Amino acid sequence: MRLPLTWLEAARPKTLPAALCPVVVASGLAFHHKGFEWQPALICLLFALLIQIGTNFANDYLDGVRGTDDENRIGPRRAVASGLIAPGRMKSVAISVLALAFFFGLLLIPFGGWWLLSIGIASVLCAWLYTGGPYPLAYNALGDVFVVLFFGFIAVGCTYYVQTGTWHGAAAALGLACGLIINNLLVVNNYRDVEGDRLASKRTLVVLLGKRFGLVQYLGSCLVSLLILLFLAFADSDFTLLLGALPLFYGALQVRHLRGASSLEDFNRILRNSGLVVAAFGVLTSIGLVL
Repeated sequence: MRLPLTWLEAARPKTLPAALCPVVVASGLAFHHKGFEWQPALICLLFALLIQIGTNFANDYLDGVRGTDDENRIGPRRAVASGLIAPGRMKSVAISVLALAFFFGLLLIPFGGWWLLSIGIASVLCAWLYTGGPYPLAYNALGDVFVVLFFGFIAVGCTYYVQTGTWHGAAAALGLACGLIINNLLVVNNYRDVEGDRLASKRTLVVLLGKRFGLVQYLGSCLVSLLILLFLAFADSDFTLLLGALPLFYGALQVRHLRGASSLEDFNRILRNSGLVVAAFGVLTSIGLVL
């Protein structure tokens, strides 16, 4: 029983709302524009989930062999660093999950065209290059850019496109909102791990600009996402969209808790709450669009 639980822990369930949110929001927007198609929407959800899990496994392996995740870190234990899963085993599973994600991505080509192949390749490569390769994104202050780009603009934009066959400015705006809210999960991790990351030469934005910046970044993401919803609601004269604003207020409250957090339990609670904000934002925004 211990090994399956170890793999579940390595998949980092608290981060999985990041896969749900953009697909649900984009599908709600497609429905709003009378273009919802359940088949490509489901494929996009499976692709996003597998990319998220594959990225988490790759991160566990790469940080483990690099020595970033040592016994001094505050955060949850990592399977490779703690010796629960052999590095080679984690590497092969990470590659397998990303390969499966790529396969599901291929199923979207009939709905959106062959250009989606480049998106699939880029998604899989960046999932590995997030903490691997000669210039790891997460180690060079580009992790936030990766999250906002792939879990925001690309995830929402492509999910909307494969259902409707068109692009829309609202998809880009909601992509930015989703990306920023999802990135708050990364902000919590970077805020928690700032000392260990500094020692490991992992240059996150919080390492480079300080913990105060991390707090401002978290709050700013909530506020910008709120402004995006307000703009779209007024532009469309449809205020049901503001249902998605409700979890943003709860998200803003997490800044106070993050400032005072010191223990693993504190950070786990904030990360769980941030994941709930992401999931609720996706579901309520989509409901607002449908209504």
